Amino acid sequence: QVQLVESGGGLVQAGDSLRLSCTASGRTLSTAAMGWFRQVPGKEREFVAGIPWIGGGTYYADSVKGRFTISRDHAKTMVYLQMNNLKPEDTAVYYCAASSRSVTVMSRRYEYWGQGTQVTVSS
Repeated sequence: QVQLVESGGGLVQAGDSLRLSCTASGRTLSTAAMGWFRQVPGKEREFVAGIPWIGGGTYYADSVKGRFTISRDHAKTMVYLQMNNLKPEDTAVYYCAASSRSVTVMSRRYEYWGQGTQVTVSS
């Protein structure tokens, strides 16, 4: 089992920045990839960004490219999502997810999920 805890959400204005953090614990050695997803009421959970736990490469949804940056810290077993130039359409609950497989945009391929953190961007 892998436990994930997100933090860093909040209410900001358009154009502001936030950094989300995700702390992983438990059987993190079984983790191959980490991802950030977001969800708004009535819509499916959507992929935001992903990163392999080992090795290079980062992956982003088109809607956040150039504004969001995903990164990891092995020593702290943490993953971050730096969000710049936030827009009202970024408002959602953001979830951290862990997968034993490679990075994918498909939420069903991630076995472990955090509880989510709310990000609200006002115009």
